Amino acid sequence: MKKVVLAFSGGLDTSFCALYLKKEMGYSVTTVTVDTGGFSEEELKNIEARATSLGVDRHITVDAKKFVYEKFISYIIKANALRGGVYPLSVGAERVAQAIEVVKTAKEVGAEAVAHGSTGAGNDQVRFDVAFNVLAPELKVITPIRSLGWLREKEAEWLKKNGIEVDPTVKDYSYNEGLWGTTIGGKQTHDPWDFPPEDVFLKTKVRSTKEEEITITIDFENGLPVSLNGEKKDGIEIIQKLNDIAGSFGVGRGVHIGDTIFGIKGRIIFEAPAPIILIAAHRELEKLVLTKNQRFWKDHLGQVYGDMLHEGQYFDPVMRDIEAMIDSSQRYVNGSSKIQIKQESFMVIGVKSPNSMIRTDLATYGEVQNLWDWRDAEGFCKIYGIPQRLFNMINRDKLNL
Repeated sequence: MKKVVLAFSGGLDTSFCALYLKKEMGYSVTTVTVDTGGFSEEELKNIEARATSLGVDRHITVDAKKFVYEKFISYIIKANALRGGVYPLSVGAERVAQAIEVVKTAKEVGAEAVAHGSTGAGNDQVRFDVAFNVLAPELKVITPIRSLGWLREKEAEWLKKNGIEVDPTVKDYSYNEGLWGTTIGGKQTHDPWDFPPEDVFLKTKVRSTKEEEITITIDFENGLPVSLNGEKKDGIEIIQKLNDIAGSFGVGRGVHIGDTIFGIKGRIIFEAPAPIILIAAHRELEKLVLTKNQRFWKDHLGQVYGDMLHEGQYFDPVMRDIEAMIDSSQRYVNGSSKIQIKQESFMVIGVKSPNSMIRTDLATYGEVQNLWDWRDAEGFCKIYGIPQRLFNMINRDKLNL
């Protein structure tokens, strides 16, 4: 029997795909769930049970949290990558990791095809398809949701007719959970003026009473977090702990409207407490230790990197070149950020570093300095304005000043 390996989350779309591939297309189905940090042990067991109930031949769970952190999240932090200035790329990188594991499994079991449950309207289809075609161009890519063009309601009805019960809430919202955040799509997200009700949010809970603020510290080495409140932890543990702390204050919610890979506008709601705080803390520390030109070029290339990652271009060799530049820029990003967290808000209120470029013994902005005297400053001011002065002298009669 012909074999297919399906990227499987246990949700409505991939549940439909698993049964459809078997029942309507005659495939022996292997499902692969790649844990990128969005599942508890109980949820992983439920996903396996779901796969079994759908009659798949084999189900595999892969723990990819470390892989995702080291290959993707670490560079998102170092790059300060925020899509549209707000969204910390919570999903795109995880799709690449999932595609990599699906291809590995397909080669191990000798499958002729790989499959995913993305629609024909979103970015995920591009991320999966590109990764599949780069890593295993010999494999057929099957996409039942995209090919059929069914709405979620119709998928649920078909599953029910085939004896599979579906939670009615999954017809309204689609969740993508991972270590680096949760995205929410469906219903109110389609109207740019609308906003979902409180019970839609999973990771950030607004407290009924405003409680006292807390202050936390995050230590960085070579641009990556290494401890939280003085306690050494690995990056994954810090993200998980920060999600709990900040999420309990309702911090980390956001709305992102952006240009999709296909050129249409898209809108998602997201919950990403740890990513939002870590990027802000890292960016403020960089301001303390990097030169103006280092920050300008690293931020520019960091944005390029984030956009390419989001748009499914992770395997372009220029990404390795940009990673090399980003890594080089982080050699001196060592120190601590102090963050104040209140109800639904936070602020980086302090930074310190052994590589700090603020040296009060040499100069204090607006007050005193020991690096030049008043005559140097006078001459600098005169020379600094020469290009503007020349242009104004030559074109004075044409300027409306």
